[in-house]
Amino acid sequence: MKRQDLRFFHRLRVRWAEVDMQKIVFNGHYLMYLDTAMADYWRVLALPYEEAMHQLGGDLYVKKASVEYHGSARYDDTLDVGLRCTRIGNSSIQFVGAIFRGEDLLITAELIYVYADPSTQTSRPVPDALRQVMLGYEAGEPVLELRTGTWAQLHEDAMKVRIEVFVEEQRIPLAMEQDPADEVSLHAVAYNRLGMPVATGRLLPAEEATGRIGRMAVKRVLREAGIGSQVLQALVAASAQRGDGAVALHAQRSAEGFYARSGFATQGDGFEEVGLPHVEMVRAV
Repeated sequence: MKRQDLRFFHRLRVRWAEVDMQKIVFNGHYLMYLDTAMADYWRVLALPYEEAMHQLGGDLYVKKASVEYHGSARYDDTLDVGLRCTRIGNSSIQFVGAIFRGEDLLITAELIYVYADPSTQTSRPVPDALRQVMLGYEAGEPVLELRTGTWAQLHEDAMKVRIEVFVEEQRIPLAMEQDPADEVSLHAVAYNRLGMPVATGRLLPAEEATGRIGRMAVKRVLREAGIGSQVLQALVAASAQRGDGAVALHAQRSAEGFYARSGFATQGDGFEEVGLPHVEMVRAV
C-alpha cells in the first residue's frame, strides 16, 4: 500500500509508555493509533460524532479489525496514520488503513464497522445521508456549505453554535453574549452535509474603513479541522468586497495563534472582555 492510496492522514508521536524493553511499539498499540485516527476522520467530515449519530438514529460498532505488520515503530518516531473508506454495504462500512514512518510502511489494516440500533445493537441499513457524506468526502467533494446572510436569515442556526460555545462551554452569560450589533452585521454559518450548523461568525459595519469580525465560534469537537478558517476567510472576503481597507477583531488569547496564521497581527496590549483575556488583532484586506 502507498500513501496515495489513502485519503486521510493523522499524525502522532510515539511515547515511552507505548514501547517495550526493546523500545519498539507493543503490537496492540497500533489498533489504538488507528482508533485515534478514526476519531479525526469524523472531524474532517465535519461530523460531531455523538451528535451526528444521535440525529441519524444509530451508531457504529467494530465488527472486525485485522492488522498486518511490516515493520516496527520506535520511541519518539513520528507516524502518519492513513485511512480510506473503501466500501459501504447495506449495514457495514469497510476501511483500509496504514501506518507510515516517513515513506516506510509499517502497518496495514482492515477495519469493518456495522451500523446498528444503539439500544439493541442489531444491525440496520447505513442511512443514505451518512453514505453520501462519506462517499462524497472520499471523492474529494466539499464537506461544508458556507452561508452568509442577515441576522433574520441565520440567527437560529448561528445562536445554536454560539450558545454551545460561549454560554455552555465558556460560561459567558447569555445576556452578555448577545448585543444589538447582531441586527446590523453580516453573519456566516457553516453547515455540514447533514445540515447541522457547526461554526459561525459575524462582520460588523465598517468604522473608518475598518471592518470588525466577532462572535467566531466552532463546535468544540470539530476544532482544528479547518472549519473556523473557512468562516474567517469568508468574512474577510466580504469585508474586502465592500471596500474596507482593513479588518480587526478581539481575539481570545487562546486563539491568537489561529488568527495569526490567517494574517492577523497583534496590536497593543491585552485586555479582559467578558471575563476572558483578549487581544486586538488587525490585517489589511
